[in-house]
Amino acid sequence: MKPYKNKINRVRSFALWLIFLGIAIMYLGIFFRKNEIIMLLFIVLGMLSILASTVVYVWIGSLSTRAVQIVCPSCGKPTKMLGRVDMCMHCREPLTLDPSLEGKEFNESYNRKSKRKAARGTK
Repeated sequence: MKPYKNKINRVRSFALWLIFLGIAIMYLGIFFRKNEIIMLLFIVLGMLSILASTVVYVWIGSLSTRAVQIVCPSCGKPTKMLGRVDMCMHCREPLTLDPSLEGKEFNESYNRKSKRKAARGTK
């Protein structure tokens, strides 16, 4: 079984990895101190990775403001939900606000438009 994560936490983790990757790339530039152009290239690529993580953090922050905040029925903690189905940020309980999906097995593909039409039975 595939381990599911909350969408907001997944994107935040990706942005954090971009920061680590950017620092590692810049650190690799130290090994090319003799050749300034290659060192500068590594530093610029690392900075671009860190800037990309900043853009991702701003984007997910703006998405997070319009996410539906609910209380998880399993753990009782508040969590944010994006889309029709999502996981609790704390206990990974599958959550849905769509009554037609209650009782069905959790599948992230219910958030895609093609699955919405198939779930309704229309083309």
